[in-house]
Amino acid sequence: MQVVLRSDQQHLGKRGDIVEVADGYARNYLLPKGLAIVATSGIKSQAEAMRRARDLRDRRAREGAEEIARKISGASITLAGNAAHDGKLYGSVGVTEIVDGIRTSLGVEVDRRSVKLEEPIRETGSREIAVLLHPEVQASLTVVVSE
Repeated sequence: MQVVLRSDQQHLGKRGDIVEVADGYARNYLLPKGLAIVATSGIKSQAEAMRRARDLRDRRAREGAEEIARKISGASITLAGNAAHDGKLYGSVGVTEIVDGIRTSLGVEVDRRSVKLEEPIRETGSREIAVLLHPEVQASLTVVVSE
C-alpha cells in the first residue's frame, strides 16, 4: 500500500515522502496513529508541496549550521575546575558547562544535545569535542580544563 508520511519516521522516510509499506503496517500502525495517509492522486500533489517546504526548511537549517560550524571549528574554550594536586577534578565538566563555555567564549548558542561527550571530563587537560549541528554538518573544538 502506498502512503504519504505526515511526520519523519526512522527507517521509513521523511515528512511528505510517498512510501510503499505492507498493508497491515499501514492499517494497524501508521494510519490509526495519524503518521501517514493513504496516497491518492490529490494527496500526492499535497505531498509534493510538503516535500518542497521540507527541502527549503532543511536547506535553511543546514546553512545556519554551517555558519555556526565556521565559528566553532578549530576554536578553543577554557573551563576552570577545582582539582587536586594530581590533576583529578573534584566533580566533573559535563555538557552543560561546555555549552555555557561556548556561549560565553564564542558568543554562539548551541543545543546541549548536539555536543557529543561520551562521559564527563574528570581530569585537567585538553580534549577534542565533536559538535553535531545538523545531520550533515559537524564541527570540533578543543576544550581545555584547568585548575
